[in-house]
Amino acid sequence: FSVMARDTAQVMIGGPALVERALGLKLTKEELGGADVHASSSVIDNIAADEEDAFRQIARFLSYMPQNAWQRAPRLECRDPVDRREEALLAVVPRDQRQPFKITDVIEMVVDRGTFFHLCPDYGPSLVVGLARINGQSVGVTGNDCRHLAGAMTAEAAQKMRRFIETCDSFHLPMVNFIDEPGFMIGPQAEQGGAIRYGMAAVMAASRATIPWASILIRKNFGVASAAHYGPGAYKLSWPSAQYGALPIEGGIAVAYRRQIEEAEDPAALRASLEEDLARTRSPYPTAESFAVHELIDPRETRPALCDWVEWIQPQLETLTEPVTF
Repeated sequence: FSVMARDTAQVMIGGPALVERALGLKLTKEELGGADVHASSSVIDNIAADEEDAFRQIARFLSYMPQNAWQRAPRLECRDPVDRREEALLAVVPRDQRQPFKITDVIEMVVDRGTFFHLCPDYGPSLVVGLARINGQSVGVTGNDCRHLAGAMTAEAAQKMRRFIETCDSFHLPMVNFIDEPGFMIGPQAEQGGAIRYGMAAVMAASRATIPWASILIRKNFGVASAAHYGPGAYKLSWPSAQYGALPIEGGIAVAYRRQIEEAEDPAALRASLEEDLARTRSPYPTAESFAVHELIDPRETRPALCDWVEWIQPQLETLTEPVTF
């Protein structure tokens, strides 16, 4: 975990004088390597208001971690009711699929109150990662933030995901994923940035994880990128708002019905009609009935279900007391 005080710390390979002499660019230390620069470059995880705040954040981060990789992650007394059911979870996902919502609101309503510690918020912002406690147990938490590129897995988000999975695996923190994954980011910038390369590294990190894993399908769950949200033997919960498939309906129709749409008298009308027809058939029930998820739940039951899961995994956590090789 790395943190910088906003106004008093800088990190740089070469200082302003060297940069000006070599490149002809006149920049201040802050412009060249200040906290805002490196929060978005991933050199640091978080920004602190001052040095005192930096030490507070470091202490908070360490409070979730074991003393070393030969110990299990800590579990504290839980003072938040394990059967707490948040009514607001019923309405958090908009009925209009194009409307965003704040995934950190979901996370904070589910984990033990006041325990979510957001990490690296300015790098790869389509993915949220952080530490929290559920039923007193330290856990790693991830969630797609649909307010940024619909939550798509960019090269930056994938690197963030891989590093976080490996950190949790190294220190035996169970992983909890809140999934609203539309897939890998597409387009020329994504291709030039190596989204598929870094994305598959994140998928591989998930597939090799040794920690207990829970996945909650909130809304979208599309493409190969979704595999980065499931570790081996993951406990899978699904909300009624969940969607599954190789592609979102809109993208699938654009591929499968391309010729018909191009040849139609009103391509836009045909596309809209096809999307509407297929949207009516979308349902989470066939997936649940085929046992592709463990439970289809009322969103309000998410915390109670995860608190039960924390109890179930305690024997497994007792065995995870050795360093992990990557």
